[in-house]
Amino acid sequence: MAVFLISGCSFFEKKQTPGKDSEAVVIQPEVKVVAENLSIPWSIDRVDQTFYISERTGSIVKITNGKMERQPVRLKKPLAQAAEAGLLGFVLDPGSPDTQKAFAYYTYGDEQQGQFNRVVVLETNGSEWTEAAILLDRIPSAAYHHGGRMKIGPDGKLYISTGDATEPELAQSVSSINGKILRMNLDGTIPSDNPFPGSYVYSYGHRNPQGLVWIGNTLYSSEHGQSAHDEINLIKPRANYGWPVIQGKAKKAGMVTPIFQSGNETWAPSGMSAYSGKLYVAALRGNAVLQFDLERKRMKPLITGLGRIRDVYIDGEYMYFVSNNTDGRGTPDETDDKLYRVRLESVK
Repeated sequence: MAVFLISGCSFFEKKQTPGKDSEAVVIQPEVKVVAENLSIPWSIDRVDQTFYISERTGSIVKITNGKMERQPVRLKKPLAQAAEAGLLGFVLDPGSPDTQKAFAYYTYGDEQQGQFNRVVVLETNGSEWTEAAILLDRIPSAAYHHGGRMKIGPDGKLYISTGDATEPELAQSVSSINGKILRMNLDGTIPSDNPFPGSYVYSYGHRNPQGLVWIGNTLYSSEHGQSAHDEINLIKPRANYGWPVIQGKAKKAGMVTPIFQSGNETWAPSGMSAYSGKLYVAALRGNAVLQFDLERKRMKPLITGLGRIRDVYIDGEYMYFVSNNTDGRGTPDETDDKLYRVRLESVK
């Protein structure tokens, strides 16, 4: 395994050298490459010492003790070739013995009726994955704004983010499943305590949410804004997050303003994780892992210099994250994309 020291000072901890007030010692966190040559990775999940990483091109990469195995995913529909599309969200079923079952979100093309996203159950024989059941189908799709993040909440329900499919008005319609965070039982049925009876919709007014994480029982989401004004939102059931009526710091009765927003800058935030009351967010256009301190209401870039970052996963004392330089918008090196590891103590 290769070990890299990141260049650049935007995220370094600086300490004054005694007797030399004009100088600062920069402590650089050590970042280790866990795996390389990934093909547009999108989601990270882990059980015990084994990682499972979805690739937009249609594979699950299994990584155990540094050994990498690319496992094909046999889907019932062909993956769409649109920008940002493909095999996206992936999360292991916590109730499945020996990780034989998972949930996935993918974009497919229908020659007669267009392009859609679907939520499916995947099963594995140990060397490949097969689409075993459809939980939710025909989520309208387009060239962009697929959403696609999936997480299982502390309540045992499956949460799914969907984009507005480039039709902003859909985000404000609770009868549409676009521009939403959805909530479902693991068998695909609608929970009886969902905020809109008979509907998967949990929250609405979203443009293109791509990150979900909980601190305790509180849900947070990351969201791509339009020409900057990216958002970090605290999600509550039935709440309206404003798109396309408001964005950024704008306020309107009955709509929720984000707890953080990027102003005129662009983060393009994606996957999220949390540790010690802070959010850690992958940033694509921001080319960084960003830290959001909820108590102090501060944001800072923690890790830069590795290009586009798609997802973040925290387990124990380590943070793991994947680059996304092979997605057509980055500048990949010969061994991109990569799964990285950094000790959390070194990036406080």
